Amino acid sequence: MGENSVQTVKRRRVFYIPGYDPIHPRRYRELYRKEGSEQARISGYQIGLKPKTTTGNYGWLVEAHIEDVDIEAQVEVLVWSDIVRISMSNSILATYGQLVQTAWVYIASGALWRLMKLRKGPVIAALYPVGMLLLQLALAVLAGRIVYGLLTYFDGPFWLKGAGAALAVFAGWSTLRWFKKNDGKFFAYYLMHDYAYGAATRGANRPELESRMAEFGETIAEALKSEVDEVLVVGHSSGAHLGVSILADVIRANLVPEDGPALGFLTLGQVVPMVSFLRDAHRLRADLRYLSQRDELSWIDVTAPGDGCAFALCDPVAVSGVAPAQYRWPLVFSAAFTQSLSPKRWKELRWRFFRLHFQYLCAFDAPKDYDYFQITAGPHSLADRYSTRPASKSRIVKPVNKFTSTAP
Repeated sequence: MGENSVQTVKRRRVFYIPGYDPIHPRRYRELYRKEGSEQARISGYQIGLKPKTTTGNYGWLVEAHIEDVDIEAQVEVLVWSDIVRISMSNSILATYGQLVQTAWVYIASGALWRLMKLRKGPVIAALYPVGMLLLQLALAVLAGRIVYGLLTYFDGPFWLKGAGAALAVFAGWSTLRWFKKNDGKFFAYYLMHDYAYGAATRGANRPELESRMAEFGETIAEALKSEVDEVLVVGHSSGAHLGVSILADVIRANLVPEDGPALGFLTLGQVVPMVSFLRDAHRLRADLRYLSQRDELSWIDVTAPGDGCAFALCDPVAVSGVAPAQYRWPLVFSAAFTQSLSPKRWKELRWRFFRLHFQYLCAFDAPKDYDYFQITAGPHSLADRYSTRPASKSRIVKPVNKFTSTAP
């Protein structure tokens, strides 16, 4: 943390932008309640949640006592899970159509090979649903062949072969339906929909998402007029690149008052290159370049090599090939899972890839300079907290993106 340890925040507004997640936002409240309580126990401070009393976005109130001072924070979830759910309502056949389209977009454009130059983990995570869905299809075909073979093993009337073929198709289709019904264990359909959502438009935002992002921007702009000390926007996973464009729009529209609250932007477990490396992601690349130079905010990007689903320590502006000669943001550093989690805890979580992708929102056994709850409910603004924090020396800044245009 910066040398200045004087309290700079008594009241804060926090806006959390989830990733591609169809779940009700209460999940994030319960995660905050449970993990915040555990972090407070470990780190020796107090934190508690109360119901939100105002209308509008789903959220909760946080009261904390940290470093012998009291802080209040209102946390709100900027919900787009309804858009996610609609995009996930495809049939089995449509999902396999998405598989072909998504694979073609990333392979034919060369984006897949360039992404692998950054981090293999998230690329493997992107290939996982392709491999798993193809495996499920192979098992379905196998089930059908077994059924057909059993029914036609002995010579029989013609109608028996016809019945065998129909039952084989039924067996194969039932196998595919079983896998889809139990996708909560396999995550193949979920992840396929996730990657297909951006690939279908080659990185451009869909109209319904642009409309929702404009609403989010209006909400944040209104908060910047309120009597708080900091407005903090947190973008997790896919929510990180949404946050980039939302805040770029807010700043372009001159909606950040000079004498207003400090504006902080915290990106966690970002997967920006999965979108910015696509041909038509002009809007995102322009917003990355623009935001990287602005004085109106402080942008901190936190990832961890232990998170196989994120582009760990990849500067999203630089690797996207849009970094200007001189730019300020983001400050990139690691949450250092292997050092901040106990050996026992790390052993428990090491192969739970999706759980690790949410570790940024959870408690650490021995937190270093990253503590989600002190950031969102502590007495220091994001800018003050990391004013003297250097970027990680191992961060990746080499531009490897083929598509660097910021306009169609």
